[in-house]
Amino acid sequence: MNSSPFSSAFPSGTGSRPVTVTRAAPTQWLALADGQKLGRGDASRRPDGRMFVSIDTWHEDVFDRLAAAMPAELPGPLHAVVHEGDSDTRAAWERAGFTVARREREYVLPTDPRVTGLDAVRPPSGVTVVPLGRAEEGPLRLLDRAVRAEVEATVGWRTMPAEVLPRPDGVTVVDPSTYAVAELSGRYVGLVRVVSRGREARIGLVAVLAEQRRHGIARALLADVLRALHHSGVAAARAEVDESNSGAVRLFEGLGGQGRDTILELVRP
Repeated sequence: MNSSPFSSAFPSGTGSRPVTVTRAAPTQWLALADGQKLGRGDASRRPDGRMFVSIDTWHEDVFDRLAAAMPAELPGPLHAVVHEGDSDTRAAWERAGFTVARREREYVLPTDPRVTGLDAVRPPSGVTVVPLGRAEEGPLRLLDRAVRAEVEATVGWRTMPAEVLPRPDGVTVVDPSTYAVAELSGRYVGLVRVVSRGREARIGLVAVLAEQRRHGIARALLADVLRALHHSGVAAARAEVDESNSGAVRLFEGLGGQGRDTILELVRP
């Protein structure tokens, strides 16, 4: 999850200049003083229907003005995100009536199998890992829909990173080349989605069908993907995990993942 581009330490204020907040567009608000733009607020609706708001300003009082104006003109509930260590911005959102709804922890995973301990990991009996970019699109989409249905029926998509939320038109696999899958008896039963740009990589989703969990399939998928990244010169990969997902937390920490940051999702009814 990306946090809003706030200053982590607000200046004291704007002095005696009167600040006017106007709605410049359906999803944009501007704070102006003497014709000068001092801040901007934006709203965007995520694919699952949640409305997220963000504010960009250097001034505490301007933040408060925008944070009061936007909820007055938007249907609730409203959501915002902030780095947990950014106490100033968190306090500003809380002044506006937002409270913590969930925490998402970012991990950095080494790709070297000698560090992760995955050098000797092999798929369970009968399972074959289809490497990144080689999955068949039809079976991959069937698996993706099945995984999403299981998540929605249990913990819900509110616990998932924004990038893997379902889309209104049902197209959830945007780029099949970013997936590696686990195949069992001619059927895809697990997947990993990885986006790699140069020497950086992000693991966006790791999922195994409920009936096939606890057999080592997720570890085998990650072993294959991280090994491939290592061979391509990528030293580490990032991943975000909801802190309430204890299984995913254990998995990534067991692979040597280091917690780098915690993102808070805030909500105002």
